[in-house]
Amino acid sequence: MSPSNPEKVRFAPSPTGFFHVGSARTILYNWLIARKSGGSLMLRIDDTDEERNREEWVDGIYRAIEWLGLGWDDGPIRQSTRISHYQEIAFDLLRQGRAYWCDCTREAVEARKSPGTPPGYDGFCRDRGLSQGPGRALRFRVPDGDVVVNDLIRGEVVFPHGSIEDFVILKSSLAPLYVLANVVDDIDFAITTVLRAEEHLPTTPKAVLIHQALQSPLPQFGHLPVLVNEQRRKLSKRRDRVAVEDYRQLGYLPEPMVNYLALLGWNPGDDREFFNLDELIEAFSLERVGHSPAFFDEQRLLHFNKSYLANLSPQAFQEVARPFVTSLITLNDDGEERFIQIAAEVQTRIGTLSELPEMIGFLFEFSPDYGQLITKLRTDDVNYLTHTQRAIDDLSEFNEAEVEGCLRTLAVTLDTSLRKLQAPVRLAITGAPVGPPLFTSMAILGRDECSNRLKALLDAAAKAAPES
Repeated sequence: MSPSNPEKVRFAPSPTGFFHVGSARTILYNWLIARKSGGSLMLRIDDTDEERNREEWVDGIYRAIEWLGLGWDDGPIRQSTRISHYQEIAFDLLRQGRAYWCDCTREAVEARKSPGTPPGYDGFCRDRGLSQGPGRALRFRVPDGDVVVNDLIRGEVVFPHGSIEDFVILKSSLAPLYVLANVVDDIDFAITTVLRAEEHLPTTPKAVLIHQALQSPLPQFGHLPVLVNEQRRKLSKRRDRVAVEDYRQLGYLPEPMVNYLALLGWNPGDDREFFNLDELIEAFSLERVGHSPAFFDEQRLLHFNKSYLANLSPQAFQEVARPFVTSLITLNDDGEERFIQIAAEVQTRIGTLSELPEMIGFLFEFSPDYGQLITKLRTDDVNYLTHTQRAIDDLSEFNEAEVEGCLRTLAVTLDTSLRKLQAPVRLAITGAPVGPPLFTSMAILGRDECSNRLKALLDAAAKAAPES
Protein backbone atom coordinates (compact mmCIF):
# COMPACT_ATOMS: atom_id res chain seq x y z
CA MET A 1 0.00 0.00 0.00
CA SER A 2 1.51 3.29 -1.09
CA PRO A 3 0.39 6.56 -2.66
CA SER A 4 1.51 5.12 -6.04
CA ASN A 5 -1.07 2.36 -5.65
CA PRO A 6 -4.13 4.07 -4.09
CA GLU A 7 -6.80 1.79 -2.72
CA LYS A 8 -10.53 2.37 -3.15
CA VAL A 9 -12.22 0.81 -0.13
CA ARG A 10 -15.74 0.92 1.20
CA PHE A 11 -17.58 0.64 4.48
CA ALA A 12 -21.08 -0.73 4.04
CA PRO A 13 -23.10 -1.01 7.27
CA SER A 14 -26.74 -2.05 7.42
CA PRO A 15 -28.97 0.29 9.48
CA THR A 16 -30.58 -2.43 11.58
CA GLY A 17 -29.40 -1.42 15.08
CA PHE A 18 -26.97 0.62 17.12
CA PHE A 19 -23.49 1.06 15.66
CA HIS A 20 -21.48 -1.97 16.78
CA VAL A 21 -17.89 -1.79 18.04
CA GLY A 22 -17.07 -4.39 15.39
CA SER A 23 -18.37 -2.01 12.73
CA ALA A 24 -16.25 0.74 14.26
CA ARG A 25 -13.15 -1.42 13.88
CA THR A 26 -14.09 -2.27 10.28
CA ILE A 27 -14.40 1.35 9.19
CA LEU A 28 -11.21 2.21 11.09
CA TYR A 29 -9.18 -0.44 9.22
CA ASN A 30 -10.66 0.63 5.88
CA TRP A 31 -9.98 4.28 6.71
CA LEU A 32 -6.37 3.47 7.57
CA ILE A 33 -5.91 1.58 4.29
CA ALA A 34 -7.31 4.51 2.33
CA ARG A 35 -5.18 7.08 4.12
CA LYS A 36 -1.97 5.08 3.98
CA SER A 37 -2.31 4.31 0.27
CA GLY A 38 -3.44 7.78 -0.71
CA GLY A 39 -6.75 6.29 -1.78
CA SER A 40 -10.34 6.88 -0.75
CA LEU A 41 -13.08 5.44 1.43
CA MET A 42 -16.67 5.24 0.26
CA LEU A 43 -19.55 5.03 2.72
CA ARG A 44 -22.42 2.92 1.49
CA ILE A 45 -25.60 2.26 3.44
CA ASP A 46 -26.86 -1.26 2.74
CA ASP A 47 -30.51 -0.46 3.36
CA THR A 48 -32.33 -2.95 1.13
CA ASP A 49 -33.92 -4.79 4.07
CA GLU A 50 -37.07 -2.70 4.39
CA GLU A 51 -38.43 -4.70 7.33
CA ARG A 52 -35.41 -4.14 9.58
CA ASN A 53 -34.01 -0.80 8.42
CA ARG A 54 -34.77 2.35 10.40
CA GLU A 55 -33.77 5.87 9.51
CA GLU A 56 -32.62 6.61 13.06
CA TRP A 57 -30.05 3.83 12.69
CA VAL A 58 -28.76 5.54 9.53
CA ASP A 59 -28.34 8.77 11.51
CA GLY A 60 -26.64 6.74 14.22
CA ILE A 61 -24.08 5.46 11.72
CA TYR A 62 -23.25 9.01 10.63
CA ARG A 63 -22.99 10.25 14.23
CA ALA A 64 -20.76 7.35 15.32
CA ILE A 65 -18.34 7.79 12.42
CA GLU A 66 -18.17 11.51 13.08
CA TRP A 67 -17.58 10.94 16.80
CA LEU A 68 -14.76 8.51 16.07
CA GLY A 69 -13.09 11.24 14.03
CA LEU A 70 -12.88 9.20 10.83
CA GLY A 71 -15.24 10.36 8.09
CA TRP A 72 -15.42 9.24 4.46
CA ASP A 73 -14.46 10.54 1.03
CA ASP A 74 -17.30 9.36 -1.23
CA GLY A 75 -20.97 8.88 -0.54
CA PRO A 76 -22.99 8.10 1.38
CA ILE A 77 -24.54 5.85 -1.26
CA ARG A 78 -27.93 4.39 -0.37
CA GLN A 79 -28.57 0.95 -1.87
CA SER A 80 -32.30 1.59 -1.62
CA THR A 81 -31.93 4.18 -4.40
CA ARG A 82 -30.35 1.63 -6.75
CA ILE A 83 -32.89 -1.22 -6.63
CA SER A 84 -33.84 -0.96 -10.31
CA HIS A 85 -30.17 -1.14 -11.31
CA TYR A 86 -29.65 -4.34 -9.33
CA GLN A 87 -32.74 -5.78 -10.99
CA GLU A 88 -31.38 -4.91 -14.44
CA ILE A 89 -28.13 -6.75 -13.68
CA ALA A 90 -30.07 -9.77 -12.39
CA PHE A 91 -32.13 -9.91 -15.59
CA ASP A 92 -28.92 -9.67 -17.64
CA LEU A 93 -27.67 -12.76 -15.81
CA LEU A 94 -30.98 -14.46 -16.58
CA ARG A 95 -30.63 -13.70 -20.30
CA GLN A 96 -27.10 -15.07 -20.27
CA GLY A 97 -28.32 -18.35 -18.78
CA ARG A 98 -26.52 -17.60 -15.52
CA ALA A 99 -29.76 -17.51 -13.53
CA TYR A 100 -33.20 -19.17 -13.57
CA TRP A 101 -36.60 -18.81 -11.96
CA CYS A 102 -37.52 -21.13 -9.10
CA ASP A 103 -40.85 -21.72 -7.38
CA CYS A 104 -39.61 -24.12 -4.71
CA THR A 105 -40.63 -23.45 -1.14
CA ARG A 106 -38.35 -24.39 1.70
CA GLU A 107 -40.82 -27.07 2.74
CA ALA A 108 -40.84 -28.60 -0.75
CA VAL A 109 -37.04 -28.70 -0.84
CA GLU A 110 -36.88 -30.42 2.54
CA ALA A 111 -39.60 -32.90 1.58
CA ARG A 112 -37.56 -34.07 -1.46
CA LYS A 113 -34.44 -34.77 0.51
CA SER A 114 -33.36 -38.19 1.70
CA PRO A 115 -31.77 -38.68 5.11
CA GLY A 116 -28.15 -37.56 5.10
CA THR A 117 -28.57 -35.25 2.12
CA PRO A 118 -26.46 -32.07 2.37
CA PRO A 119 -28.41 -28.98 3.46
CA GLY A 120 -29.38 -26.31 0.97
CA TYR A 121 -31.17 -26.09 -2.33
CA ASP A 122 -31.12 -29.19 -4.57
CA GLY A 123 -31.28 -27.54 -8.01
CA PHE A 124 -34.75 -28.86 -8.76
CA CYS A 125 -35.75 -25.93 -11.00
CA ARG A 126 -32.46 -25.63 -12.89
CA ASP A 127 -33.79 -27.09 -16.12
CA ARG A 128 -37.52 -26.56 -15.77
CA GLY A 129 -37.46 -23.38 -17.85
CA LEU A 130 -39.84 -21.48 -15.61
CA SER A 131 -40.73 -17.91 -16.47
CA GLN A 132 -41.18 -15.05 -14.05
CA GLY A 133 -44.32 -15.36 -11.95
CA PRO A 134 -45.85 -15.03 -8.49
CA GLY A 135 -43.89 -16.83 -5.81
CA ARG A 136 -40.87 -17.35 -8.06
CA ALA A 137 -37.37 -16.21 -7.07
CA LEU A 138 -34.39 -15.81 -9.36
CA ARG A 139 -31.49 -18.13 -8.55
CA PHE A 140 -27.89 -17.88 -9.69
CA ARG A 141 -26.73 -20.99 -11.57
CA VAL A 142 -23.54 -22.05 -9.79
CA PRO A 143 -21.02 -23.50 -12.26
CA ASP A 144 -18.99 -26.63 -11.66
CA GLY A 145 -15.70 -26.41 -9.80
CA ASP A 146 -14.38 -25.23 -6.48
CA VAL A 147 -14.22 -21.53 -5.63
CA VAL A 148 -10.95 -20.18 -4.29
CA VAL A 149 -10.89 -16.98 -2.25
CA ASN A 150 -7.45 -15.46 -1.75
CA ASP A 151 -8.05 -13.72 1.53
CA LEU A 152 -5.65 -10.97 2.59
CA ILE A 153 -5.80 -12.17 6.19
CA ARG A 154 -6.57 -15.89 5.98
CA GLY A 155 -4.70 -16.82 2.86
CA GLU A 156 -6.23 -19.23 0.35
CA VAL A 157 -9.70 -20.42 1.34
CA VAL A 158 -11.23 -23.14 -0.83
CA PHE A 159 -14.98 -23.63 -1.05
CA PRO A 160 -15.79 -27.01 -2.61
CA HIS A 161 -18.38 -26.96 -5.38
CA GLY A 162 -20.84 -29.03 -3.38
CA SER A 163 -20.86 -26.50 -0.54
CA ILE A 164 -22.35 -23.72 -2.68
CA GLU A 165 -26.02 -24.03 -3.61
CA ASP A 166 -27.74 -22.20 -6.45
CA PHE A 167 -28.43 -19.07 -4.43
CA VAL A 168 -31.21 -16.51 -4.73
CA ILE A 169 -30.27 -13.12 -6.19
CA LEU A 170 -33.83 -11.71 -6.54
CA LYS A 171 -36.71 -12.54 -4.23
CA SER A 172 -40.17 -13.21 -5.70
CA SER A 173 -40.91 -9.56 -4.90
CA LEU A 174 -37.88 -8.69 -7.09
CA ALA A 175 -36.05 -7.33 -4.08
CA PRO A 176 -32.32 -7.91 -4.63
CA LEU A 177 -30.33 -10.05 -2.23
CA TYR A 178 -27.37 -8.71 -0.30
CA VAL A 179 -24.66 -10.48 -2.30
CA LEU A 180 -25.90 -9.24 -5.68
CA ALA A 181 -26.28 -5.62 -4.57
CA ASN A 182 -22.84 -5.64 -2.99
CA VAL A 183 -21.07 -7.01 -6.02
CA VAL A 184 -22.82 -4.58 -8.39
CA ASP A 185 -21.87 -1.64 -6.19
CA ASP A 186 -18.28 -2.81 -5.84
CA ILE A 187 -18.02 -3.01 -9.62
CA ASP A 188 -19.74 0.29 -10.33
CA PHE A 189 -17.66 2.22 -7.80
CA ALA A 190 -14.37 0.48 -8.67
CA ILE A 191 -13.72 -0.91 -5.20
CA THR A 192 -10.26 -2.45 -5.07
CA THR A 193 -10.33 -3.99 -1.58
CA VAL A 194 -13.27 -5.41 0.37
CA LEU A 195 -12.33 -5.54 4.04
CA ARG A 196 -15.15 -6.67 6.31
CA ALA A 197 -16.13 -8.91 9.22
CA GLU A 198 -15.43 -12.62 9.30
CA GLU A 199 -19.18 -13.37 9.27
CA HIS A 200 -19.27 -12.38 5.59
CA LEU A 201 -16.68 -14.97 4.54
CA PRO A 202 -19.30 -17.66 3.68
CA THR A 203 -20.93 -15.30 1.15
CA THR A 204 -17.63 -14.41 -0.51
CA PRO A 205 -17.56 -17.38 -2.96
CA LYS A 206 -20.98 -16.26 -4.15
CA ALA A 207 -19.59 -12.78 -4.71
CA VAL A 208 -16.64 -14.24 -6.62
CA LEU A 209 -19.00 -16.19 -8.89
CA ILE A 210 -21.11 -13.13 -9.66
CA HIS A 211 -17.98 -11.10 -10.40
CA GLN A 212 -16.86 -13.82 -12.81
CA ALA A 213 -20.28 -14.02 -14.44
CA LEU A 214 -20.20 -10.26 -14.99
CA GLN A 215 -16.62 -10.52 -16.30
CA SER A 216 -15.41 -8.07 -13.70
CA PRO A 217 -11.95 -8.04 -12.10
CA LEU A 218 -12.06 -9.31 -8.54
CA PRO A 219 -11.32 -6.93 -5.69
CA GLN A 220 -9.05 -8.12 -2.93
CA PHE A 221 -10.97 -9.68 -0.05
CA GLY A 222 -10.03 -9.62 3.60
CA HIS A 223 -12.07 -10.83 6.57
CA LEU A 224 -11.33 -9.47 10.02
CA PRO A 225 -11.18 -11.70 13.08
CA VAL A 226 -14.33 -12.00 15.14
CA LEU A 227 -14.57 -10.01 18.37
CA VAL A 228 -15.26 -12.15 21.45
CA ASN A 229 -16.12 -11.49 25.08
CA GLU A 230 -14.44 -12.72 28.26
CA GLN A 231 -15.98 -16.16 27.79
CA ARG A 232 -14.51 -16.21 24.26
CA ARG A 233 -17.98 -16.10 22.78
CA LYS A 234 -18.79 -13.83 19.86
CA LEU A 235 -19.90 -10.39 21.05
CA SER A 236 -23.67 -10.24 21.22
CA LYS A 237 -25.86 -7.18 21.64
CA ARG A 238 -28.12 -9.31 23.87
CA ARG A 239 -25.48 -10.00 26.52
CA ASP A 240 -22.53 -7.63 25.87
CA ARG A 241 -22.08 -3.88 25.67
CA VAL A 242 -21.39 -3.48 21.97
CA ALA A 243 -22.94 -0.16 20.90
CA VAL A 244 -20.48 2.66 20.30
CA GLU A 245 -23.17 5.08 21.48
CA ASP A 246 -23.24 3.34 24.88
CA TYR A 247 -19.54 3.99 25.38
CA ARG A 248 -19.95 7.57 24.28
CA GLN A 249 -22.71 8.11 26.83
CA LEU A 250 -20.61 6.49 29.55
CA GLY A 251 -17.94 9.10 28.96
CA TYR A 252 -15.37 7.30 26.86
CA LEU A 253 -13.35 9.53 24.55
CA PRO A 254 -13.16 8.75 20.83
CA GLU A 255 -9.34 8.77 20.77
CA PRO A 256 -8.81 5.86 23.19
CA MET A 257 -11.70 3.99 21.57
CA VAL A 258 -10.03 4.25 18.16
CA ASN A 259 -6.63 3.42 19.65
CA TYR A 260 -7.99 0.32 21.37
CA LEU A 261 -10.03 -0.88 18.39
CA ALA A 262 -6.94 -0.69 16.19
CA LEU A 263 -5.25 -3.28 18.39
CA LEU A 264 -8.10 -5.80 18.13
CA GLY A 265 -6.56 -8.12 15.57
CA TRP A 266 -3.62 -5.95 14.53
CA ASN A 267 -0.31 -5.54 16.31
CA PRO A 268 2.41 -3.05 15.45
CA GLY A 269 5.24 -5.53 15.84
CA ASP A 270 6.60 -3.88 18.97
CA ASP A 271 5.44 -3.15 22.51
CA ARG A 272 3.70 0.17 21.77
CA GLU A 273 0.16 0.57 23.05
CA PHE A 274 -0.72 4.18 22.44
CA PHE A 275 -1.17 5.67 18.97
CA ASN A 276 -2.75 8.78 17.59
CA LEU A 277 -4.34 8.64 14.13
CA ASP A 278 -1.23 9.82 12.29
CA GLU A 279 0.85 7.17 14.03
CA LEU A 280 -1.72 4.51 13.20
CA ILE A 281 -1.65 5.47 9.53
CA GLU A 282 2.12 5.15 9.52
CA ALA A 283 2.25 1.83 11.38
CA PHE A 284 -0.83 -0.02 10.12
CA SER A 285 -0.65 -2.88 7.64
CA LEU A 286 -2.95 -5.79 6.87
CA GLU A 287 0.08 -8.10 6.95
CA ARG A 288 0.07 -7.71 10.74
CA VAL A 289 -3.65 -8.48 11.17
CA GLY A 290 -4.21 -11.99 12.47
CA HIS A 291 -7.17 -14.28 11.97
CA SER A 292 -7.59 -15.52 15.56
CA PRO A 293 -10.56 -14.17 17.56
CA ALA A 294 -9.83 -10.84 19.25
CA PHE A 295 -10.89 -10.35 22.87
CA PHE A 296 -12.82 -7.14 23.39
CA ASP A 297 -11.67 -6.44 26.92
CA GLU A 298 -13.70 -3.66 28.54
CA GLN A 299 -11.18 -3.38 31.37
CA ARG A 300 -8.38 -2.73 28.91
CA LEU A 301 -10.51 -0.18 27.09
CA LEU A 302 -11.11 1.48 30.46
CA HIS A 303 -7.35 1.56 31.02
CA PHE A 304 -6.90 3.33 27.69
CA ASN A 305 -9.64 5.83 28.47
CA LYS A 306 -8.26 6.57 31.93
CA SER A 307 -4.81 7.18 30.47
CA TYR A 308 -6.13 9.51 27.79
CA LEU A 309 -8.20 11.46 30.34
CA ALA A 310 -5.24 11.82 32.67
CA ASN A 311 -3.05 13.21 29.90
CA LEU A 312 -5.45 15.89 28.69
CA SER A 313 -4.58 19.51 29.37
CA PRO A 314 -6.69 21.05 32.17
CA GLN A 315 -8.65 23.08 29.63
CA ALA A 316 -9.26 20.07 27.37
CA PHE A 317 -10.41 17.98 30.33
CA GLN A 318 -12.86 20.66 31.42
CA GLU A 319 -14.24 20.85 27.89
CA VAL A 320 -14.95 17.13 27.57
CA ALA A 321 -16.15 16.84 31.17
CA ARG A 322 -18.51 19.81 31.21
CA PRO A 323 -21.43 18.10 29.37
CA PHE A 324 -21.50 15.43 32.09
CA VAL A 325 -21.79 17.94 34.95
CA THR A 326 -23.77 20.79 33.40
CA SER A 327 -26.87 19.91 35.38
CA LEU A 328 -24.83 20.14 38.59
CA ILE A 329 -23.02 23.35 37.73
CA THR A 330 -26.27 25.21 37.18
CA LEU A 331 -27.47 24.43 40.72
CA ASN A 332 -25.15 27.04 42.24
CA ASP A 333 -24.29 30.61 41.37
CA ASP A 334 -20.62 29.69 41.72
CA GLY A 335 -21.04 26.22 40.17
CA GLU A 336 -18.69 26.91 37.26
CA GLU A 337 -15.97 28.12 39.60
CA ARG A 338 -16.38 25.06 41.83
CA PHE A 339 -16.14 22.77 38.81
CA ILE A 340 -12.94 24.38 37.58
CA GLN A 341 -11.38 24.17 41.06
CA ILE A 342 -12.11 20.45 41.46
CA ALA A 343 -11.53 19.34 37.84
CA ALA A 344 -7.77 18.97 38.11
CA GLU A 345 -8.14 16.94 41.32
CA VAL A 346 -10.43 14.33 39.78
CA GLN A 347 -8.94 14.16 36.28
CA THR A 348 -6.55 11.35 37.16
CA ARG A 349 -9.01 9.54 39.43
CA ILE A 350 -11.73 8.59 36.95
CA GLY A 351 -11.93 6.00 34.21
CA THR A 352 -14.94 7.48 32.44
CA LEU A 353 -16.55 10.90 32.45
CA SER A 354 -19.85 9.48 33.64
CA GLU A 355 -18.22 8.87 37.04
CA LEU A 356 -17.97 12.63 37.61
CA PRO A 357 -21.50 13.45 38.82
CA GLU A 358 -21.33 10.92 41.64
CA MET A 359 -17.76 11.84 42.54
CA ILE A 360 -18.18 15.62 42.73
CA GLY A 361 -21.93 16.00 43.15
CA PHE A 362 -21.55 16.84 46.84
CA LEU A 363 -20.02 20.16 45.84
CA PHE A 364 -23.23 21.28 44.18
CA GLU A 365 -26.06 19.62 46.09
CA PHE A 366 -25.99 17.71 49.34
CA SER A 367 -28.78 15.62 50.82
CA PRO A 368 -27.18 12.51 52.29
CA ASP A 369 -28.94 9.74 54.11
CA TYR A 370 -27.80 10.53 57.63
CA GLY A 371 -29.30 7.32 58.90
CA GLN A 372 -26.80 5.46 56.74
CA LEU A 373 -23.89 7.76 57.51
CA ILE A 374 -24.10 7.37 61.26
CA THR A 375 -23.85 3.57 60.89
CA LYS A 376 -20.36 4.12 59.48
CA LEU A 377 -19.16 6.13 62.50
CA ARG A 378 -16.70 4.46 64.83
CA THR A 379 -16.27 4.87 68.58
CA ASP A 380 -14.18 8.05 68.60
CA ASP A 381 -15.63 9.66 65.49
CA VAL A 382 -18.16 11.92 67.24
CA ASN A 383 -15.32 13.33 69.31
CA TYR A 384 -13.23 13.87 66.16
CA LEU A 385 -16.12 15.63 64.42
CA THR A 386 -16.80 17.88 67.41
CA HIS A 387 -13.18 19.03 67.65
CA THR A 388 -12.90 19.47 63.89
CA GLN A 389 -15.92 21.74 63.76
CA ARG A 390 -14.54 23.90 66.57
CA ALA A 391 -11.09 23.99 64.97
CA ILE A 392 -12.20 25.12 61.53
CA ASP A 393 -14.55 27.70 63.02
CA ASP A 394 -11.54 29.26 64.76
CA LEU A 395 -9.36 29.48 61.64
CA SER A 396 -8.43 33.04 60.70
CA GLU A 397 -8.21 32.05 57.03
CA PHE A 398 -9.97 29.21 55.30
CA ASN A 399 -8.09 27.70 52.38
CA GLU A 400 -6.67 24.32 51.46
CA ALA A 401 -3.34 24.79 53.18
CA GLU A 402 -4.91 26.17 56.37
CA VAL A 403 -7.45 23.34 56.52
CA GLU A 404 -4.76 20.71 56.04
CA GLY A 405 -2.54 22.27 58.71
CA CYS A 406 -5.48 22.52 61.09
CA LEU A 407 -6.43 18.85 60.78
CA ARG A 408 -2.84 17.66 61.02
CA THR A 409 -2.38 19.64 64.24
CA LEU A 410 -5.69 18.39 65.56
CA ALA A 411 -4.73 14.77 64.88
CA VAL A 412 -1.60 15.22 67.02
CA THR A 413 -3.62 16.91 69.75
CA LEU A 414 -6.16 14.07 69.81
CA ASP A 415 -3.37 11.46 69.69
CA THR A 416 -4.73 9.83 66.55
CA SER A 417 -3.66 9.45 62.96
CA LEU A 418 -4.65 11.90 60.27
CA ARG A 419 -6.29 9.01 58.39
CA LYS A 420 -8.56 8.17 61.32
CA LEU A 421 -9.46 11.82 61.83
CA GLN A 422 -10.22 12.36 58.16
CA ALA A 423 -12.58 9.39 57.84
CA PRO A 424 -15.59 10.82 59.72
CA VAL A 425 -14.86 14.33 58.44
CA ARG A 426 -14.99 13.03 54.87
CA LEU A 427 -18.34 11.36 55.60
CA ALA A 428 -19.71 14.63 56.92
CA ILE A 429 -18.34 16.77 54.08
CA THR A 430 -18.85 14.50 51.04
CA GLY A 431 -21.39 11.93 52.22
CA ALA A 432 -19.10 9.09 51.11
CA PRO A 433 -16.05 7.25 52.47
CA VAL A 434 -13.98 8.00 49.34
CA GLY A 435 -13.82 10.88 46.91
CA PRO A 436 -11.72 13.84 45.80
CA PRO A 437 -9.01 15.25 48.09
CA LEU A 438 -10.70 16.28 51.33
CA PHE A 439 -8.80 19.51 51.98
CA THR A 440 -9.42 20.78 48.46
CA SER A 441 -13.10 19.90 48.74
CA MET A 442 -13.46 21.73 52.04
CA ALA A 443 -11.71 24.82 50.68
CA ILE A 444 -14.07 24.88 47.71
CA LEU A 445 -17.15 24.56 49.92
CA GLY A 446 -16.02 27.24 52.36
CA ARG A 447 -16.00 27.45 56.13
CA ASP A 448 -19.73 27.95 56.72
CA GLU A 449 -20.83 25.06 54.53
CA CYS A 450 -18.24 22.72 56.08
CA SER A 451 -19.22 23.72 59.60
CA ASN A 452 -22.90 23.18 58.81
CA ARG A 453 -22.25 19.72 57.37
CA LEU A 454 -20.17 18.67 60.36
CA LYS A 455 -22.91 19.90 62.70
CA ALA A 456 -25.59 18.06 60.70
CA LEU A 457 -23.84 14.71 61.10
CA LEU A 458 -23.20 15.41 64.79
CA ASP A 459 -26.88 16.23 65.31
CA ALA A 460 -27.93 13.03 63.52
CA ALA A 461 -25.56 11.00 65.67
CA ALA A 462 -26.89 12.65 68.85
CA LYS A 463 -30.49 11.89 67.91
CA ALA A 464 -29.64 8.27 67.22
CA ALA A 465 -27.69 7.81 70.45
CA PRO A 466 -29.47 5.79 73.16
CA GLU A 467 -30.67 7.81 76.12
CA SER A 468 -28.49 7.46 79.19
